Amino acid sequence: MIGVLDYGMGNLRSVEKAFLHLGHEAKVVGDSASVAACSRLVLPGVGNFADGMRLLDERGLREPILKVVASGRPVLGVCMGMQLLMTSSTEDAPSDDAPVPGLGVVPGRVRAFTPTRGGAGSDGRPRLKVPQMGWNALSFGADADDASAPGSPLMAGLDPGAHVYFVHGYYCTPDDPAVTAATADYGGRFCAAFSSQNVHACQFHPEKSQAVGLKILDNFARLPGA
Repeated sequence: MIGVLDYGMGNLRSVEKAFLHLGHEAKVVGDSASVAACSRLVLPGVGNFADGMRLLDERGLREPILKVVASGRPVLGVCMGMQLLMTSSTEDAPSDDAPVPGLGVVPGRVRAFTPTRGGAGSDGRPRLKVPQMGWNALSFGADADDASAPGSPLMAGLDPGAHVYFVHGYYCTPDDPAVTAATADYGGRFCAAFSSQNVHACQFHPEKSQAVGLKILDNFARLPGA
């Protein structure tokens, strides 16, 4: 059974309904016992990183998540859920040198897009709109011109240039570039998805990404378990 974690932040029902539409058993879960019973776990999320971590701790869900990770069962972070899996985030941090701690499952930091990222103003290049809201193309190789096929099982069966739907002002920077499963370009290339052993994540919303997103969720549901 796929557990979609309810910790007070996230579009839980749309993720649950997407799995059900695909014919997979899925259920919203919100306590340690229910999480422990899942064969795989989805950590969704929208909103503020620090609020997300606070709610996970207030509801006693940090350790259950880490136990699922340690067990080898597949885990999927979606949007802010991806970010919470990282070591830390600069969102609402007093400084870049004092970031807000995350779950620390995948080493790396969450950083903010800025309106000038990628150039602006006098060079004639447009300023970025932050947050990024809308469709963007995925790449699986080193750059946008690389037509490599996906290397991660989460992205299996997708074509280079597949479009997915993003809503975010922050992005993940894994310490190990090898875990990056897909990138997108928004004033420069950024990590749009990662796969690290049994832990997978996507910055975009697969449940809002039509056929491409459903393929990703189906891939996750079919990953071998522990």
